[in-house]
Amino acid sequence: MEFKTLITNGTVVDGTGAPAYRADVRISDGQIAEIGRDLSPRPGERVFDAEGCYVTPGFIECHNHWDAAVWWSPNMEPFPGYGVTTSINGNCGFSLAPIPADGSGREDIIDIFNFFEDIPEWPMRHMMAWDWSKWSEYKASHQRHVKTPVNFASFCGHIPIRLCVMGQEAWNRAATPDEIGQMCALLDDALAAGAMGLSSNQLDYDKHDRPLPSQLAEDDEYLALLKVLARHPGMTFQLIIDNWMRMTAPQVVERLGELCKQAGVPYQWAGLPTLDFQQENAALQWPLHERYKEEGLPFWTGFTHERFMLSVDFKRTLIFAQLGLQPWQDLVEIKDEEEKLRTLADPDWRASAREAWDSGFANNAFSAQSLTLRESENGAGPVGVKLEEFMQAEGIGHPSDALADWVIRNGTDSLALQEGWAKVQDTVIRLLKDPRSIANVSDAGAHGKMFCGAGDCVSLLTEYVRDGKHLTIEEGIHALSGKQAEFFGLNDRGTIEVGKAADVIVFDLGEIERREEEKLWDVPDGEGGRTYRYIRAAAPMRLTMVEGVPTFDNGTFTGRFPGRFVGPEPELEAQAMAAE
Repeated sequence: MEFKTLITNGTVVDGTGAPAYRADVRISDGQIAEIGRDLSPRPGERVFDAEGCYVTPGFIECHNHWDAAVWWSPNMEPFPGYGVTTSINGNCGFSLAPIPADGSGREDIIDIFNFFEDIPEWPMRHMMAWDWSKWSEYKASHQRHVKTPVNFASFCGHIPIRLCVMGQEAWNRAATPDEIGQMCALLDDALAAGAMGLSSNQLDYDKHDRPLPSQLAEDDEYLALLKVLARHPGMTFQLIIDNWMRMTAPQVVERLGELCKQAGVPYQWAGLPTLDFQQENAALQWPLHERYKEEGLPFWTGFTHERFMLSVDFKRTLIFAQLGLQPWQDLVEIKDEEEKLRTLADPDWRASAREAWDSGFANNAFSAQSLTLRESENGAGPVGVKLEEFMQAEGIGHPSDALADWVIRNGTDSLALQEGWAKVQDTVIRLLKDPRSIANVSDAGAHGKMFCGAGDCVSLLTEYVRDGKHLTIEEGIHALSGKQAEFFGLNDRGTIEVGKAADVIVFDLGEIERREEEKLWDVPDGEGGRTYRYIRAAAPMRLTMVEGVPTFDNGTFTGRFPGRFVGPEPELEAQAMAAE
């Protein structure tokens, strides 16, 4: 069905950073067909009155983990109601392909997504086709089986490339020249098929405290892969760095920056830290960022403008392991309920848990003052109080013991909430205005029971544009649309221009909000029931359109799925450069 729409009486913010202006926007055949004042409606054209509203490009989510969940939660709530029209996935070195042709690496990929991104195992194992080996075959399978209301894009992950070639040895050693050659062939396949580029990870350790396979990659491996990337114009390299635990980010950013300079590829390092405990590292990374800009290098830093609020459960989480609380992570891995409860009461386990709690990373979030006892499985309580208050009321001397006692009393399906670290507003504002930054790293699509980054795009506009007056509306929209499109090579969308894809939204800045989290029980549990993930009620947008098709309209999701699997458009980039 073709949708013809004339959006009238709105204020256009075109996504380039240019001043807003009053205009009507005509949309036809999935593209922006005309922009002008007082355009006359044509036969068969819907007229949408945008009086009092902004008309802008749809928002590009630069860092999502919807790779697996779109197979069983294809509505991608709440994206349409927040004006999101493109979602970029395959981040952090994690993608669903490649895997060995015999399927032997499937469990590795499932386990990695389950642990690091909180993606449930059962639907991954049983609701996805898994009829691919190469990344190009994965993309083709996705296009056959998955329909979404949002355009979908994906990096190819360094970790599955390594596992596909090296098997379990990928966790233990450097690659041989022959293995590097095989990895390059797999990456070349992905880039030729339209992957966004290569993502890698120099941050994470697994639940057994092992560095991820990408951390075993030596410079010759990285350089070979980056040279493959250089043969595909428009593709980028993304690196996830450690400003959280071992604080290796400054050294890693510089090391990989030198390799990217040698190869001549765009480089996104995620990211320059914005939270209070990270500012020592930030002081080392800012000079690198400024030096790269002075050298004219296409090196951009990603960042989040929100502090993380972490919902902590006791059956599936990576938080304990990532903060050095290995005894608590070992508890999470226990599947049998009675054994889990016995372990929580065991004096030897409690002693080791106390020791880990006291010697964890300096940014250990699980202080008695910051942890709120959020939800009780059986209603025993207390809930809505700090762990510190529970300790005092019960006369318990150590927070780890207090948390264990509370879980025993309330059940292992109970939840706690870590309140997050304070963000440094000056750093956030400086990055939002910086010409070489990627805003709104949200992790949406992952961590369904920990936090929900979906909706952070709107908080950028409300907190920093509408309420704080730190940015103009033009700067805020540029950060969420045209600027993202420029870096990622999405040259056919991201701005309001004639001939561009009609990924367009209409909203009243006074109406929208990043709503509170709420539970949506739509994740199959493998036992005939459903478990939950956190989403948000719509912001709402007045209208969200993906390639001219309304996905959110009149306050509700339309049930339409016009999203395409998109990637960089180097031909358009080359044409634009030639025209200049």
